[in-house]
Amino acid sequence: MKSVRDFDVSGKKVMVRVDYNVPMDDHGNITDDNRIRATLPLIGYLIEKKAAIILISHMGRPDGGPVPALSLAPVAQCLGTLAGHEVLFAPDCLGRDVEAKVAALAPGQILLLENLRFHKGEKKNDPDFAKALADLCDIYVNEAFAVSHRKEASVVGIPSFAKSCAPGFLLEKEMQSYRDAMENPRHPLAAVIGGAKVSSKLNALLNMLNVVDSLIIGGAMANTFLKSKGINIGASMVEDDLLDAARDILAKAEKRGIPLLLPVDLIFASALDGGAERRTVKIGKEDVPDGWMALDIGEDTMKLFSDEIKKAGTIVWNGPMGVFEMEAFCEGTMAVARAVAGADGAFSIVGGGDTALAAKVCGVADRVGYISTGGGAFLHLMEGKELPGVAALEYM
Repeated sequence: MKSVRDFDVSGKKVMVRVDYNVPMDDHGNITDDNRIRATLPLIGYLIEKKAAIILISHMGRPDGGPVPALSLAPVAQCLGTLAGHEVLFAPDCLGRDVEAKVAALAPGQILLLENLRFHKGEKKNDPDFAKALADLCDIYVNEAFAVSHRKEASVVGIPSFAKSCAPGFLLEKEMQSYRDAMENPRHPLAAVIGGAKVSSKLNALLNMLNVVDSLIIGGAMANTFLKSKGINIGASMVEDDLLDAARDILAKAEKRGIPLLLPVDLIFASALDGGAERRTVKIGKEDVPDGWMALDIGEDTMKLFSDEIKKAGTIVWNGPMGVFEMEAFCEGTMAVARAVAGADGAFSIVGGGDTALAAKVCGVADRVGYISTGGGAFLHLMEGKELPGVAALEYM
C-alpha cells in the first residue's frame, strides 16, 4: 500500500476523507475540536507540497437529506482558525457548483464540501455517488480511521474509481500502533477491557484470548462474568442471555493458561446517582443490598488490576471500569488510567470513544503510547477483522 508521501501531489486535486463528525452545542459552536486537530499534519503537508485540497466528511445522522444543524460550515471556520489558512466551503458535496469550485481550486487552497450524508448514496455505498466524488480528484486519501470499519461510499466506494489512493498520516499511525500492540507486542501483553456490555465486545474478547498473556475485565460487563460463576451482583446491569458465552470465555482462558482477572470487590449504590448511598462489597463474601447496583470497582480490585498492568510490556485498554462520568464512581477508571500511564517501559494503546475520553478526564492522555481516534474501528480491529476502508486502499 502506497503512502501519500509516495505521490507527487503538486498541482493535483487531492481529496481527503476526514472525520469531522465533531460535537457542537445548540449555537453551532464546536465543543471538542480534537478530530479536526488530528488532521492538521496531513493538511499542512499537502499545503506545503502545493496540492489543491478537497476535504469530505459526514456529520451526524441526517438520514439522506439536508439538516441545517448538521452542516459542516462551522467546521470550515474552525479548521481555518486552527490551520491559520483560509478554508473555502461548498454548500453541497456534488453538483455543478461543487464542480466549478473544485475546478477553480488553486494549489495550496482548501475546500471543504458539505455533509456527505445529506445524500442517501453515502450510507448506501451507491457506486454512482462514489464515482461522482472520485471524478473530482486526482488522488484520494483516507484520513478517517474512525469510519474505516464502515462500508460507505466515501470509505470503500471512492477507491474503486479514484485514479490513485493512499492512507493519510493519521490512518497510517493508527494501523501501525495497533500492529505494534497486537501483532508484534513486547510481552507480556495485557488487555484491559471494560465498558457496559459483553455483547458489544464478545468477539473482541474471544480474539484477545489468541494473543494476550493476561486479560482484565471490569466495568458493567464484568457483572455478566461474575453472575455466570453464580455470584450475586444485585440489581447490577447483566446480560443474562450471555451467561453461557461468559462461562465459555472463562473456560477457554483457563484451558490456555491465560490469567483472567475479574473484580474482587465492587462499589454498589442504591441508585445511579452520584449522591446515592453506596458501599464497597467483597464479591462472593458479603451480601449485596437488595436493589443496589455495581457502579465502580473497589480498592482491592484497583490494586489487583494495577499490579497486573504494571507487569506488562504492552497494554491495550478499551473501556472504563465504572460510571466514570460521575465523580462518585470514577476512582476505578482513574486507578487503571494511572497504572497504564505509569507502566515503566510498556507500550500502551488506548481505544477511542469512551476510553479516549476517560484518559483525557483522568489526566493521562499525554502519558500513554497512543490514543486511538476511533472507538468502533478500534474494536473492529480487536475482533481480528480487516477494516474495509484500509482493504479498499490495499487492493488498488
